[in-house]
Amino acid sequence: MSGLPVIAIEPLTIRNLSSTLIELKLLERFGAPPIADSAVGISYITKNITSLWRTPSNPSGSAPPTPTQLAEQANDFTREDVSIQVDAFATLKTNIQPAKPSSRETLRLTFENNGERNRLDTPCSTYRSTTLTPLTPNPQFNYTAVYHAENSHLTLFSSANLQAWMRELKDETPLSALSIPGTHNSPACYRALPSVRCQAVSPKVQLENGVRFFDIRVQPESPQDPSQGGLLLVHSVFPISLTGGKYFSDLVNDIYDFLDKNPSETVVMSLKREGAGSSTDAQLSRILKSHYAVDTDHWYTAPHVPTLGEARRKIVLVRRFRLDESLKQEWNGAGWGLNAETWADNTPNDTCPSGDICVQDFYEVLETENIDKKITYSEAQLDRSAACVCALPSVGTQGAGGPLGKQPIYLNFLSASNFWKVGCWPEKIAAKLNPAIVDYLCRKHNAPGSGRQIGDGCTGIVVCDWVGNNGKWDLVRCIVGMNAKLELREKRP
Repeated sequence: MSGLPVIAIEPLTIRNLSSTLIELKLLERFGAPPIADSAVGISYITKNITSLWRTPSNPSGSAPPTPTQLAEQANDFTREDVSIQVDAFATLKTNIQPAKPSSRETLRLTFENNGERNRLDTPCSTYRSTTLTPLTPNPQFNYTAVYHAENSHLTLFSSANLQAWMRELKDETPLSALSIPGTHNSPACYRALPSVRCQAVSPKVQLENGVRFFDIRVQPESPQDPSQGGLLLVHSVFPISLTGGKYFSDLVNDIYDFLDKNPSETVVMSLKREGAGSSTDAQLSRILKSHYAVDTDHWYTAPHVPTLGEARRKIVLVRRFRLDESLKQEWNGAGWGLNAETWADNTPNDTCPSGDICVQDFYEVLETENIDKKITYSEAQLDRSAACVCALPSVGTQGAGGPLGKQPIYLNFLSASNFWKVGCWPEKIAAKLNPAIVDYLCRKHNAPGSGRQIGDGCTGIVVCDWVGNNGKWDLVRCIVGMNAKLELREKRP
């Protein structure tokens, strides 16, 4: 053991992505419980370490120990009062030595804001968001942390109510200024070909956990009969379920139900015609107009980017299909729905002719090595969106270069696949891409000193695969958390 190289650990860096100053007040360090004989084997070591976390009220050892439990069972214990302030949206490199994961240490950090204290034990699970434990009853401030042990980097976000996070933003906010979590082939969560399935959980569960953009592909079931509104949910030419057809109408009803219960929210829906058969875009547009968007209380179909107030409790239609001639005359001849009917195929960066949508949709990852290229393109799109400064009517419209121009919706697909390569199926790519983007958002996105242009830090719409897998909503939480700077601008007088 003595011959192993000593790996230097960087001091702890804290990035505060909340809208208020936060102060680190207390450090507590707990060593692992003593192990009598290192030769007894790994099973005994594991049992001994786990006992630190296991109590009669917590027999599985899944919950963090209390300070008393840690102090009683740890090998050593130190406590230090400190006063380290981290401003809102600031990053501070401290001289604090983080816990050494290999030694099973625990470093407990207690933060304070306006007299309220919150506690966090590190190291946390890497790339797994953790809610800080409030030490004050009915706290006003709640925080979520993401800890990257390999970089000794801790990121703090204001905790959002994911079921209704849009209610914190003003009605005047343009939808293009928001950081919005989305999903690719959103309803493709059923038992299906592994190259077809893109999601771990249902659209209903996605909505409840903060997702506000759905990517939907449909196939008209009876395109020649205008009286029939059946639309099958598909992924390319494949059904999204091997156990029977799934229908757009059921998905829409789930969205209506969610929006009626959460009227502060909106769902941006990208719709595209795919599947087998000989249906046309014109037929699809007529079906949508006659059988679905006829409910104007639940649909926003104007051909311009709405404000949040215009979109609340509605589905905002982003159409990736051409219109029937009759619908081109809607909205005083401006058309129907946000026009995204054309963008360059397999593109790292393109803007639709309408100027409303700027997209990154590089998806042909033919080899696993190309995943790094996909990550680079995704990060570049995040940079473009982050640099924007929203023109808020109540705040003013002057930027460094004069009046702020139109801000498009930045649409950033993290999805990619290759039918013939197991390592390039959606779930496999998401397992690499999602943690990489969490890391980027936490450590680099809109970060001063990075050489990037600094703006509101908006992510745009980030379209993901396999979010919510095994209860992991870290990427969604990070994206929603990036609205904090915009919220702060809106609340300033």
